[in-house]
Amino acid sequence: MEDNSQEKLVYEYAVIRYVPRVEREEFVNIGLLMVCKRRKWIKAEVYLNPAKLGVFDCAHSICEIENQLSGFVNVALGVASAGPMAQLPVEERFRWLSAVKSACLSTSRPHPGLTSDPDHTFSRLFEELVK
Repeated sequence: MEDNSQEKLVYEYAVIRYVPRVEREEFVNIGLLMVCKRRKWIKAEVYLNPAKLGVFDCAHSICEIENQLSGFVNVALGVASAGPMAQLPVEERFRWLSAVKSACLSTSRPHPGLTSDPDHTFSRLFEELVK
């Protein structure tokens, strides 16, 4: 449980999804993207479970998915080699990455919350929603 005596910060998160075949509208939760604008904090983490992916008729290999995820995470983390979107402020990177798209990688709608510890909240959400 979080300490109520600490300042509560607004955060937003979106679940990163792999969509094996866009036309079937099926997906597997494979990661989490979270931002706290006030702290200028953003985090993205992914976890590919081959057993989960194996139940779908995937159009992509694990290697191809990992390659796409690498670019996604690098933009989130602001890695310079990830291109101009990676240089935007954290909240703009979050908005760009969580925008609705029809692609093999997508995200859930953003969900808000309050936390005094973004790292702890991220870890809890990652365990609940991805692993």
